[in-house]
Amino acid sequence: MTLTKETFRKNSIKKIQNLHTFNKVYRDALLEQKLLRLLKKYKHKNILVYHPLPFEADIRKSITKMRRKLNVYVPFMEGESFKMVPFRLPLKKKKFGIFEAGDTIRNIKKIDIAIVPSIGVDGDLKRIGFGKGMYDRFFAKLKKKPYTIFVQPVLCYTRESICDSYDVEADVLITPTAEIFKGHIAIKKGN
Repeated sequence: MTLTKETFRKNSIKKIQNLHTFNKVYRDALLEQKLLRLLKKYKHKNILVYHPLPFEADIRKSITKMRRKLNVYVPFMEGESFKMVPFRLPLKKKKFGIFEAGDTIRNIKKIDIAIVPSIGVDGDLKRIGFGKGMYDRFFAKLKKKPYTIFVQPVLCYTRESICDSYDVEADVLITPTAEIFKGHIAIKKGN
């Protein structure tokens, strides 16, 4: 039986939902440690992040550290996609339970790094999200692709190529227990 994107999405969501909550803080700390170490390697000034939903990898401590030295942006929903706005408090809960900063008249077009939550990732390091296509439409509008980091609370990865051509592709996938870099099939476990 051939694995489909929809079947993999359902299996990944179930795997994420079945994670034990007792070690969530530990898992998130491991992931953030890897994320911050990776960010130190790259020159960057403008970075897109997300405010996590309860089942997503919680990167809020990393965001706090990034805001001290970088221009940090978050998605602001517009129709079927989003635009970037500066990360500033307070954040307000909006469509799909996503927390957003206030709107801005600034038209921010360039980011160096994008940190994107994912439900699953295929063998081409393409993202499987909830199927709304918001990140796909956003990335399609960018003139230059940023260095893209997918994060997951648990590894939901298949070596098969099951995504569509328009799906967002990462340079690296980070989980608390693994790192997968584009072009490297092997999974790097641990710190």
